[in-house]
Amino acid sequence: MFGMLQQSPIKILVDAHVFDGEYQGTRTFIRGLYTELAKKQDIRLYVAAQDTENLEHVFGNAGNQITYLKLRHASGWGRLLFDFPSLIKKHGIDYAHFQYIVNPVKSCRYIVTIHDVIFEDYPEDFPLTFRLSKKYLYKMSAHKADILTTVSAYSADAIRRHLRVQSPIYVTPNGINSKFFEPYNKEAARAFISEKYGIGKFILYVSRIEQRKNHHLLLQAWLDLELYKKGYHLVFLGHQSLKAPALEKALAACSPEVRQYIYRSSTVNDSDLIEFYKAASAFVYPSRAEGFGIPPLEAAALGIPVICSNTSAMSDFTFFGDYHINPDDYELLKEKLYTILENPPGESVLTKISEAVRHNYSWARSAEVLYEAVTEHRKTLPLNL
Repeated sequence: MFGMLQQSPIKILVDAHVFDGEYQGTRTFIRGLYTELAKKQDIRLYVAAQDTENLEHVFGNAGNQITYLKLRHASGWGRLLFDFPSLIKKHGIDYAHFQYIVNPVKSCRYIVTIHDVIFEDYPEDFPLTFRLSKKYLYKMSAHKADILTTVSAYSADAIRRHLRVQSPIYVTPNGINSKFFEPYNKEAARAFISEKYGIGKFILYVSRIEQRKNHHLLLQAWLDLELYKKGYHLVFLGHQSLKAPALEKALAACSPEVRQYIYRSSTVNDSDLIEFYKAASAFVYPSRAEGFGIPPLEAAALGIPVICSNTSAMSDFTFFGDYHINPDDYELLKEKLYTILENPPGESVLTKISEAVRHNYSWARSAEVLYEAVTEHRKTLPLNL
């Protein structure tokens, strides 16, 4: 059967269930990668989620290479054990692409992307049960993969060490959507955010809420500098995926007068999110550990002043210069926050950083890596599934 498929288009099924729930960074990864891969004439994409209308909206400009398939189950194991085997058989799928976790019983070849194993390098930030379950499932998935990918050299090294992977790991870095490089009117964006959300000038942090993300350090710096007295709101956008006791404790200690300057949301849509980026006075990303770290690059692409961690995969973001800092150095974080607001980088500096992001992080380049991996793998002898 596989020999007959050699002359036909390669059928790839993509698990896109993340588009059904709250915003996650993997949405950006799937959308960017497969919008580019859809341009290949010898690829046919089958993208699956419960909300297929939303998928058509997300990928609508990707041409006629995509078929949208509806998932019946909302639960992860329901999708993996029932929905995907059925869809694979019905549509004669060659490769199914999953993020992190796969069905242990294979019914076609697997592409698996494990974005990070941060819980292994920073175990103190994760519950024991979380670490044990994720390591077991990620290791199983990595060894089931016919093509294993990740988003940074840092994550590739960590996956090799912690999951004991000896097969090739293809690095497909996150790219930045071209819309982040388009000209815009900052005052119009600020007016939009002010009218819809009641927020004036503000400092932005876009990320899931977890202890390692250091939301509490940014909050504490904002409090110590009394930036609320200068009219600066603090905006946290992202859902809470793990407990963050330091943040909750710091928030609980804030007076009602101060709390009115703090805005948290996990439900901002994509179009409003980019308006938040555009309107921000500064973007701060003090996370201790990331497998990649898209948000600071998106902000930088738009020409927003950025303070970014220099640890884990983010060590590659050297173009942030003096604002590329160790997040564990609280006094330095506070100093840089004060400086970036009082004396922000000039337009020429911000433009240079934006161009560095454009040059280094391209979805087209990452899609080409995956395309070559798939086409080369297809030439090998078929596996016994």
